[in-house]
Amino acid sequence: MPAGPGSQPVDSLAQGGVLRRASSDTIVAPATPPGVGAIGVVRLSGPDAIRIARSVFRPSSGTFPSREDTHRLVHGHVVDSAGEIVDEVMLAAMWSPRTFTREDTVEIDCHGGYATQRAVTRAVLAAGARAAEPGEFTRRAFLNGRIDLTQAEAVLAAVRAQSSLALRAAVRQLDGGLARRLKALRGVLLGVLAQLEVQIDFADEDPGDLDRDQATHAIEGVRLDLERLLTTAFVGRILDQGMRVAIIGRPNVGKSSLLNALAMRERAI
Repeated sequence: MPAGPGSQPVDSLAQGGVLRRASSDTIVAPATPPGVGAIGVVRLSGPDAIRIARSVFRPSSGTFPSREDTHRLVHGHVVDSAGEIVDEVMLAAMWSPRTFTREDTVEIDCHGGYATQRAVTRAVLAAGARAAEPGEFTRRAFLNGRIDLTQAEAVLAAVRAQSSLALRAAVRQLDGGLARRLKALRGVLLGVLAQLEVQIDFADEDPGDLDRDQATHAIEGVRLDLERLLTTAFVGRILDQGMRVAIIGRPNVGKSSLLNALAMRERAI
């Protein structure tokens, strides 16, 4: 998969202890980009997410949300290790497996702005979390079976989308459309493979003749479907990355007018 934001190749994720670390650490990172805004979101995920959130969050009334209150917003304040109020926030505690990573997850909605998000993140880090690596939330969602590789790729595509067409394509892929098509094609090939293996492994027991025409037709159908998918992949790359086009011609033949017409604005004067 092209990297979901900052992710590593899948083989390396399942080796060298990375998978074990992903299941034992609790990570934290701002979920909104740096800058000035009304709201900033700081997200925790991992086995100690609830415990860490309890230690830094002071609800305005009542107690910390229980498992029965999962996914509900609660008003309160984040405090640092010295007990000083960092910010007034809304907090949502979300218990596994009904989360993006399938781990216990907490989202803290603080005031937007670089300093505020940094202060809230520091309070969480001091309470025992570690800073998430780029793309680690999506990586955990994949490792925990919440999404497959095509959906992990779609997360990045949706974030990068700069047009309604690109966003629509990413959402369809995120919903599992591509995965379902590939799974169906794989099923056809496995069916043909099973028939071939029966002919080989049980030749002495007269398993019946293999319908070669049917098997050939099935394989050819898969090949044609894969070719169509490759064509849509090229279109998807254009939607995601755009296309560089050179308009070449003699002077005063209308190159600028053509560019302005394509851009639907006075791009060239």
